[in-house]
Amino acid sequence: MARPGLVVIDVQNDYFPGGAYPLWNPERALAATEQAIHAARARGLPVVCVQHVAGGPSPFFNAGTHGVQIHDRIRAAAGDAPVVTKAHADAFHATTLHETLQGLGVDELLVCGMMTQNCVTHTAISRRADDYRKVTVLGDACTTVSEMLHAIALKALSTRVELATVAQAL
Repeated sequence: MARPGLVVIDVQNDYFPGGAYPLWNPERALAATEQAIHAARARGLPVVCVQHVAGGPSPFFNAGTHGVQIHDRIRAAAGDAPVVTKAHADAFHATTLHETLQGLGVDELLVCGMMTQNCVTHTAISRRADDYRKVTVLGDACTTVSEMLHAIALKALSTRVELATVAQAL
């Protein structure tokens, strides 16, 4: 029996209005991500949050800043979900994400979050993601710097992973 797990990538304050690097339509992606978390919890599926922390001085995601923190609405929805900290686009690279997911019995990935063309893509097509039976990106629970770049990234991902909306997947 398949055991999907929801991986929520980098839904952090710097990507919202007033943050250091606001993205296109972050409120829509935030609402869809909350919906995904609630739906996953209702089905008894594990949720893991990923938080990017810059490894040195950076335009955003600097340790100890308000901007680096996971958005309050995600923290509230995710509750006691584990948080994996990363410093690279691929959330598996040099992190405990794989071990965390394995400990939760996850064998399929549902991926959503910020920077569709970067952190979401690199995680979804990571060499480590190949260890999972299936990878699905929840396109409506992702965003990036522009609508066009978001659409291009999802189209590119479609040759490697499943694409779905939150309602279709959960």
